[in-house]
Order: sequence, then C-alpha cells, then structure tokens
Amino acid sequence: MTVALVGTLDTKGEELAFARDVLTDRGVSVHVVDVGVMGDPAFEPDTTNADVAREAGTTIQSLRDAGDRGEAMDAMGRGAAGVVERLHEEGVLDGVLGLGGSGNTSVVTTAMRALPYGVPKLVVSTMASGDTRPYVGSSDIAMMYSVADIEGLNQLSRRVISNAALAMAGMASHEVAVDVSDGPTVAVTMFGVTTPCVKAARAWLEDRGYECIVFHATGTGGQAMENLVEQGVVDAVLDVTTTELADELVGGVLSAGPDRLEAAGERGVPQVVSVGALDMVNFGPKADVPEEFRDRHLHVHNPTVTLMRTTPEENAELGRILAEKLNGATGPTALFLPLRGVSMLDADGEEFHDPAADDALFDAVRENLDDGVELVEVDADINDEAFAEAMTEKLHEFLEGA
Repeated sequence: MTVALVGTLDTKGEELAFARDVLTDRGVSVHVVDVGVMGDPAFEPDTTNADVAREAGTTIQSLRDAGDRGEAMDAMGRGAAGVVERLHEEGVLDGVLGLGGSGNTSVVTTAMRALPYGVPKLVVSTMASGDTRPYVGSSDIAMMYSVADIEGLNQLSRRVISNAALAMAGMASHEVAVDVSDGPTVAVTMFGVTTPCVKAARAWLEDRGYECIVFHATGTGGQAMENLVEQGVVDAVLDVTTTELADELVGGVLSAGPDRLEAAGERGVPQVVSVGALDMVNFGPKADVPEEFRDRHLHVHNPTVTLMRTTPEENAELGRILAEKLNGATGPTALFLPLRGVSMLDADGEEFHDPAADDALFDAVRENLDDGVELVEVDADINDEAFAEAMTEKLHEFLEGA
C-alpha cells in the first residue's frame, strides 16, 4: 500500500518528514509530492516541484518570476491533482495525506478533490476549525485541526501529526467491504421539510430492489449528487428537493451553483423531479440574515438556520429556471407538482403556506415546460405518501422502459 504525502518541502519539510516516518514505521510506502515553490526542498521527494509545475503546464522558475503566490498555489494544486490522479490510475496510490496552513491546504485539497469518492483523503490544517467548504467542496475529504500552527515539531504537533498519519495508515491498509446492490442505483434529494416524502419513496424503491443514495440538499449535497451522475455512478435521479435553486437565485447560503439540475439531463439519465422546498431560502442565525431581507417572512428553523419564504415573483422565476433546465434533458424526464404544498412549512395551515406564491411557481412551470418533459400534477402536498408513490412509480416506469 502506498500513501501520497503532499506538502511544501521548502517550508514544512521537518513536519512532512515526521509524518513520512510514522507511516513507514507502520509498513506503509510513502510517495512524497513536493508542491513548494520558492525554496529548496528539505529532503528529496519522489515527485519534485518541477514535475508538479510541469503537470500544470508551467515551470517553477516561471512561478517564481511572476511573484504571485495565489497564481503559484493554483498552478501547484492543478499539478498535484494531475500527479495523484495518475498514481491512482496506475494502481499505486491508496490514500493522500497532507498538512499545512491555508496555502498548502488549498493545494492538497485541490489534488484530493480530483480523486474518486472512497479513496482515503486526510489533511491536517490550521484552517480545519472554520469554514471548510472551499477546501472540502463535495468530496469526502477529512480535515483535522492542527490546534497549533504547523511550524516546527513539539509535543503537541507530534501528537496531532502522528494521529493523522496513523489514521491514514489504517484507512489505506484496510479494504472496506462494500455490499453492492444488484439493482439500479437511484440518487434522491432530501431536506428536513421533505423527509416524509423521501422516506416513503426510498422504502418503495428498496422494496423493489433499488439502491438509494440520499443527498441532503445543502448546496454541497446537490453538487455531490451532480458529480456522481457525471461519473456514471447512479442509474436514475429522484430529485424531490430542488431548494438549492432558490438559494442560487436569491442569495442564500445553500446554493449548489448555477449548474444544479443539469447533469442527469446532459447524460440522458432518467429523472423524476419535483419542487421540494422551493418555498424557502436558507440563511445562518437570524442575526446574520442580510439587512435587505430582515423585513421578509423569516422562520427560525434552529439556532444556526433561518428560513425565508420566497415571494410570488421569485417563485415565478424559479419555475422558469426549472423548466428551462429540464427542457434540455436528453433522457426520460418528468416534473411533478404537489398542488397542496411544496414542503412541511408550505402545507395548509402551516407558516409558509402561500397559495399565491405556489401558483406563481406552478404557472411558470406550465408556461415554460416543453412537451418533451412529462408534467404531472398531484392534488396533494409533497409529503403525502400518495405523492411519493406517484413519483417512484414514474421513475420505475422510466427504468423498466430503458
């Protein structure tokens, strides 16, 4: 087994050598990848910084001459990604370990994100106790907080780096037994306010031999699902909860980016889609809601999540966006509308119940959806078991006809 140890040997050589030695003492082969730019390496790596720069289409001297740290880190991240991808494809990489401050964390996680899900990825970082989304994205990267800065070895840094190296040795040396279903794999999107629908749908599908992978529609959840669709991991999509489109449109904190709801259509993967939780935009604690939205209809979901009801105007635009994205699908596609509410909070008598806003959403869908996309309207709220069953039956029909 071999672990790629990625780091800046000009500034973190002592610490990287210590991590290397912990791994080799446990019988793990180590392939050191140097991503330093400005200085000489503390010891000889297996892949030099010149090799990494070349992989990115540049040279170390060019990066030094430019004197732009951000540009250099970007290039070394791309180069390191190419290096570890190749090692993995050659079957000589069982995990990636990195350590450092913000710069090296950016570089090594860029490399890690290029690897498939399931390949062990661990970085000891000064940035791990904070907003880690820029580093982790939708990948399965584990981050360990370094507590102290990674600058020299001491009783604390030795313990933290040892723990990380031992964790990586354990992950890399043990093949995880994964039961693979014989049936098709279905990606499903869920939010707390669409949970009953997804639970019923998952039970229906699993009873019929499907394997379900449920994604929390928190931005990165939607991105992860789109990535797996692009990689061909899933056979169909039950996109119950498209709420991330609302955050992208209005400026909430859980956007999955502008490409959400496009991968399945582009690949021709069968998909059944609904409008789950398009009645809301997500923000953090109520005190952190942007000033421009303070007078809107807000609901404190918990101390760290505040929901804002979407307006009829926003819903009309969301209906148009949803329809246009689905119109481009190349595979079997259906859109289901729950006419009595798009989330728990939007059901009759609940706090976000707003028939005018829902009608604006539904009317925009009807006006913009092409005939090639099947439109199904159900006189129920989204969490009615009958709605879940109707969606899953349609997906089953698509797959049976594939």
